[in-house]
Amino acid sequence: MNDATAKSDVELIEQLKRRYCRHLDAKEWTAWRDVFADDFVSEIAGTGGRATVGADEFVSYARQTLGKRWQTTVHRVQATEISLTSPTTARGVWALDDVVRLLPAVTLRGTGHYHETYEKHDGQWRLKSSRLTRLREDLVTPLVTLHDARRLRAAAAKLARRLSSTN
Repeated sequence: MNDATAKSDVELIEQLKRRYCRHLDAKEWTAWRDVFADDFVSEIAGTGGRATVGADEFVSYARQTLGKRWQTTVHRVQATEISLTSPTTARGVWALDDVVRLLPAVTLRGTGHYHETYEKHDGQWRLKSSRLTRLREDLVTPLVTLHDARRLRAAAAKLARRLSSTN
């Protein structure tokens, strides 16, 4: 692989991740689904963590957990590290800052890293796997901010999924 091709592939992977964030935050589920390989594997590490196998299953989980119009999300990724491992595979790490409204009066502000793999098929890069590791999770409410509240966040996310499935 020559340098120009490698640079182009790295840029295409960076664009893929930008689409991931934009479509997730805009709740554009069909477009968001398109960034994943069919056999995508997701892992959210730590307390309340979850593993999901299959792109359709992951999109369904995210839609159920964060799909309400009032559940605003903002995902910002930066400090990209992309390594091409072959002409059709790559690995990357992204620093993450996110804001997720879990409930009407409970907002998560978090930081961490996405550890990902990518696969190129028919000329298109797709996310093959993603492992989210959290460095910090702060829950913000109108009355109090709970710093590094991972267990409480897990309970709030579970409640949000339950509320989403009943409406």
